[in-house]
Amino acid sequence: MENKEVLLEVKNLEIAYGSGRKRFVAVKNANFQIYKGETFGLVGESGSGKTTIGRAIMRIIPTTGGEILYKGQKINGRISRELDRKVIKEIQMIFQDPQASLNERAKVSYIVGEGLMNVRKDLTAAQREEMVRQALGEVGLLPEFASRFPHEFSGGQRQRIGIARSLIVEPEFIIADEPISALDMSIRAQVLNLMRQLQRERGITYLFIAHDLSVMRYISDRIAVIHKGDIVELADAEELVAHALHPYTRALLSAIPMPDPRYERQKKLLVYDPAMHDYSAEAPQWREVRPRHYVYCSAAEAEQWAALYPD
Repeated sequence: MENKEVLLEVKNLEIAYGSGRKRFVAVKNANFQIYKGETFGLVGESGSGKTTIGRAIMRIIPTTGGEILYKGQKINGRISRELDRKVIKEIQMIFQDPQASLNERAKVSYIVGEGLMNVRKDLTAAQREEMVRQALGEVGLLPEFASRFPHEFSGGQRQRIGIARSLIVEPEFIIADEPISALDMSIRAQVLNLMRQLQRERGITYLFIAHDLSVMRYISDRIAVIHKGDIVELADAEELVAHALHPYTRALLSAIPMPDPRYERQKKLLVYDPAMHDYSAEAPQWREVRPRHYVYCSAAEAEQWAALYPD
């Protein structure tokens, strides 16, 4: 994976709200790379800062430190109008709540085709309508749905409309912010499978944001774990699930329900307490504890955690 092309890189990213004594740092010193064509998972509980990172990449919220590089170009802070247009076309977002993210007063044809009005001004109204029909077909919706309003659809159908809206401008990179958390269990697999199919067909790169590690394991190539603004662990999906090192990651894994009642009864729920770390002698830093498995920890912790999996 290391020789793959880096599509997006986050370097020493800081995002803070407020100023003076009321200043709150939501994301601290975040660092990661996303390779072209992969699904990079960002997992953490509510309020950990994962959505904040996604919205900063989309330029919805400003950053207060560090860099966000897309194809080697810095896209946070002040950028040229030409680069801004490129970012708008090539980076799209699928939002968490399919009901709140769609304009209830607009027809589906307008909702899905609106992006084309900004990035493809050369298209006629008829061409735009045809592209809307194609986009709806790609996500498994009938072309005649274009003349309906969002309230006429189920949650799963509304999320498919949201996916069609992001796909129609042919982006290279999609930020999926908890795209299945508002859906029923039976619909979740359909939406995930649809996203994987579209990735295979179009070579799309995803930043997939969620709080559920079991979902992450299914959809992601690599996973980063974030806790209160700090990215604490990063590894390949199977490696992270099989050999979780950081206590916070292990706590997240212990919260996943088991389908077998016998295993569920025997399972021990772990609770993460940040006070368990002693950083008085040495500050934590990124360390490769296992091959391509990085943890935010001290040297003593790295030695201790590496011994958990001697292979």
